[in-house]
Amino acid sequence: MTAIATPRLKNQEPISQPLITDQWISATWEEFVQILENPLYADSRCYYDKNQFRQMRIETELVNSAHALDHGMTLFAISLYCTLAAIPARGLINCSYTKTGVQGCQPDISYYIGESASLAPRSNSVVNLDEFAVPNLVIEISSSTLGDDLGKKRLLYEQLGASEYWVVDVQEVKIIAFEMIDGGSRQITESKLLGGLAIADLEFALRLSREKSQSEVGAWLLQKYSDR
Repeated sequence: MTAIATPRLKNQEPISQPLITDQWISATWEEFVQILENPLYADSRCYYDKNQFRQMRIETELVNSAHALDHGMTLFAISLYCTLAAIPARGLINCSYTKTGVQGCQPDISYYIGESASLAPRSNSVVNLDEFAVPNLVIEISSSTLGDDLGKKRLLYEQLGASEYWVVDVQEVKIIAFEMIDGGSRQITESKLLGGLAIADLEFALRLSREKSQSEVGAWLLQKYSDR
């Protein structure tokens, strides 16, 4: 956790308090946008939710190798599965999304699956969800933020309108997957978006990746998914 004095940008008022990173703090939408547009935080991950708690979170912690490896393995496994199952899919890494005045997020992985694949945005700016569709699968890789990923971020994605939300627990090598229903969520063991993909199979792939190379895990996945 770091307290940082935030400089004023052109034509903007400074944030009313020193910025404390890596935890949720009270903020207005205007304050969140100021941080989002500040080049000092270009490498940070930014979250905001007015609906639930009117707070923002700026994550500045460095990504460790365990987080990075599980990130890559998860993306690889889902993309391979969708390829073999002929499921249209477009995955985005660390993409920033905003819904004006209401919410902002930057999930580790987000997917547009099935009919939504054609709706995936392609631009050089933050994705405005007033103009583009919400990704229907959102994934956070959690090496040090598990409580927050299962708590406030889950509430944020419920309100945002994602269909499924997964949290990859790097320490325990687990995937906690949720289906969003009626403004809430419930835990699932199979992904409806991905045609019944068993979450346990992905967990096994992650455990296997602790001992094997990604190509060796890919060979196991190829055999597993080809048998479907």
